[in-house]
Formats: sequence, C-alpha cells, structure tokens
Amino acid sequence: MEQNLIAIISIVAVFVSLLLSFFLLTVATNNKLGNVLLAAFIILNAIDLSGWFIYPVTRHYPDLEMFRRSTSALINPLFFLYALARCYTDFRLKPKHLLHALPFLIENLYLLPVCYLAEPAGKVSFLITYGGGYTGAIFMVFGHLQFAFYIIAVFLLLRKYRKVYLENYTDTATITYKWLFQLTVVITVVHTIVMFKDLLLFMGSSDIFNGAQIFVGINAVFILCWFVMKALYYPDLFRGIDSRLAPIEDSLPALAGEVPMKQQEGNEEQHKKIRQLKEYMSSAEPYLEPSLTVQDLAIQMEMPVRELSILINQHLNQHFFDFVNEYRIQKAMMILKDPAKSGLNIQEVFYQVGFNSKSSFHTAFKKYTDLTPTQFRNSFV
Repeated sequence: MEQNLIAIISIVAVFVSLLLSFFLLTVATNNKLGNVLLAAFIILNAIDLSGWFIYPVTRHYPDLEMFRRSTSALINPLFFLYALARCYTDFRLKPKHLLHALPFLIENLYLLPVCYLAEPAGKVSFLITYGGGYTGAIFMVFGHLQFAFYIIAVFLLLRKYRKVYLENYTDTATITYKWLFQLTVVITVVHTIVMFKDLLLFMGSSDIFNGAQIFVGINAVFILCWFVMKALYYPDLFRGIDSRLAPIEDSLPALAGEVPMKQQEGNEEQHKKIRQLKEYMSSAEPYLEPSLTVQDLAIQMEMPVRELSILINQHLNQHFFDFVNEYRIQKAMMILKDPAKSGLNIQEVFYQVGFNSKSSFHTAFKKYTDLTPTQFRNSFV
C-alpha cells in the first residue's frame, strides 16, 4: 500500500514538474537563460523522483537506470547557475561553467567498465548490489557533500547580492534576495529530510523510510508548484545586478595612495559634497522615482558613481537603500501630518513618496519612527 502511494505521489510530482518546465521554456521573458536553467533543474529533479515508480521497468535496463541516477549530480550545479542568472543581469554561460559537470562525468567514467561495458549478467548484478553496497554508499555521501558545497555557495552569492543591491538600488519590490533566500532555506530543509531518509535506509528502518519518502514526495509537489508559479506570475519580483559591481568595502583597498574618507571628515571639500547631496535630495526630490539607483543619482548630480557611492556608504555610514528611504519616510511623515491631505489613504501616500510596495513602506516607516503609518497619522488627529 505504501509503495503504491509513493508511486502515485511521484507520478504526480513528475507530471507537474514536466508541465511547469514546459511553461518555463515557452513563456515570454527578459531572462530566458534563467528560465531555461530553472526548467533544466526541475526536469532533472523529475528524473530523480521518477525512480520511485519507473524502477520496475528500468531494472531490466541497468545502463539506463544507472545513467538516470547519475544525472542527480547535475541538480545542485544547475540550481547554483540559476541563482547566478537571477542575481546578475549580465550572466552568460561560458565554457568554464562546464567544470560544474565534472562530478557527473567522473561518476559515468566509473560506471563505464563496471556497468555500461560489462556483460549483461554483470550489469544486473551491479545494479542489484549498488543500493546496499559500498559504491552506492560512497556516491550517496558524495551527493550530500556536493549539496552542502553548492548550498553554501548560493548563500554566499545571496549575501553579496544583498549587500551590493542595498548599496546601489532602492526598489524593494523587485529584490531577488528575499525570495531566493527563502527558496534556498526550503530546499536545505527538504534535503536534510532526504539525508535522514537515506540514513534510515542503511539502518534498515524500512517502515520509517517509506513514511519519509511519502513526506518528501508530497513536499516536492508543493515546492515545485510554489517555486515555478512565483517565477511565472511575478516576473517583477526579480531584479538582477551587474556582476561587475562589488561591495564598496571591497573596492576601498584598491584606492592606492588615497586617504580613507573617515580621515578626511574635517576636509571642507567632503563637507561641501555632503551639503550638495543633501540639498539636491531636498530640492529636486529624486527619491520620488521608485526605481532610483545610485547610478541614476550620480548622473543627475554630475558626480562619478564610485565617488557618490563611497560618500553615502562610507562617509554617511548608510546604504544607498536606507539613505534614499529616509527621505521618502520624511516626505511621507509630512503628508500624513498635513490636515489638507487627510483624505489620502496609505496606499496613495506610499506611491507619492516613491515606494511601490505596501509591505516595504510599512517596514521602512516603522524602522524610522517606531510607529505604523496609521498610528503616526492618528497621533496628529
């Protein structure tokens, strides 16, 4: 009964995976490469999940079954490449990225003499003993270590992305970090369950193992649906950055011979630039543009981007993100205190001051005032 349930769940998961992959490959998008990598990632997961119901057929074709299992070595690299494609607008696949396929190639080179080129009886014997033998255990451990390596790489990528984004952009509605971070955490949790499931198999706890398989299968279906529907129906959720952008703190050591800005706080020239920046922000109100970037502001002020970025992030000790939002919140406070504008609802207010997301406006407003916009407005009634 449990085996039948596992097979049914896996069939549903594979069907949903292939259907969503088809949509990803055919839907119109500005980030076609990201969709292709995501579709490939989902298809390989479907191939992996298919083992729960396709084995009664593929056990008669050991070569095909072992090749199917070996494709799992490409799943983690594809997720990492997908994260790169989502984070960086200028990301392109290059020959060096083929290095990520080395584990897959090594595994198949090992399988060449012991399975692919072996006699029919040898193929069958290898397949039967693979799951409970040392070879299967080694590849299983390697798979979990590979996952750990790539998931750490994704977390490090997202940390850098978030830092650079906050130093250069202000549009929170399109930030990629939050969603990809949540997705990576979910995948990590599910893989931890898979690792526990594999451990149960080697310990001989078959009943618990089957229950864990059912749990993993059900979660796989829901995660796949959430994952792809989010990408399909909320394309504005993603905003990539230029891979050439680096955190400001990383660029400072390259300023050979220059005096650190913190040592120039008494320098009149620096004070003059800060006054010019603050006066421009107050008079021209560039922050009212929701998609304002540090590059846009630098062009408006006729100032080098790097100089402006260092001025804000180092001398004023603020991310560009927080620097701009502070002006937006101050503008919102003025509107909320104005009796003549009491007819405006909160949504109209945050649109007027440059926000395009209610949640990001509430978060920034409460961070700055310790009150929600409604509480702040009511305090002046």
